[in-house]
Amino acid sequence: MDVSTEAAAANLGAGKYALALEQACIRFGIVTALQKAHFLAQVAHESDGFRTATEYASGRAYEGRKDLGNTQPGDGVRFKGRGLIQLTGRANYHEYSHAMYGDDRCVRNPAMVAELPDAALAAGWYWQSRRLNVLADKDDIRAVTKRINGGHNGLADRQRYLDKAKAFWGLS
Repeated sequence: MDVSTEAAAANLGAGKYALALEQACIRFGIVTALQKAHFLAQVAHESDGFRTATEYASGRAYEGRKDLGNTQPGDGVRFKGRGLIQLTGRANYHEYSHAMYGDDRCVRNPAMVAELPDAALAAGWYWQSRRLNVLADKDDIRAVTKRINGGHNGLADRQRYLDKAKAFWGLS
């Protein structure tokens, strides 16, 4: 079934993010229905059903996390999760900013990652940079979730979104 990513995203409740998610899929090579279904399921969960592009927690838990590049006082809060896939940590903001803009604008202004178009672009960039299509092609939601989340938090919710997206594309 040839269905646009925008329509599938809208069906999941993406609202203002729907078109930007389609554009991110095109830009970052998320092309098959199965890849798109996995991508949309993950962004739907990570954004609390497209209610937010900013992590609810303060970010204090990330303070001093060298594995996230948080080496300066205040980095945990400053670089808490933002975007439709919650980009977290100074290192990820730096890497994204340089990949997209060739400079540190997202490090200087982290809040921009929660706004369009960056909220969707950061999700697509993260997906591509972490080679998540490979796991989506295997239809392995546990592996996709672990690579995004570091564990399996919210797996049932992610699965619910995946089932809905797959049904929309006739994959169930």
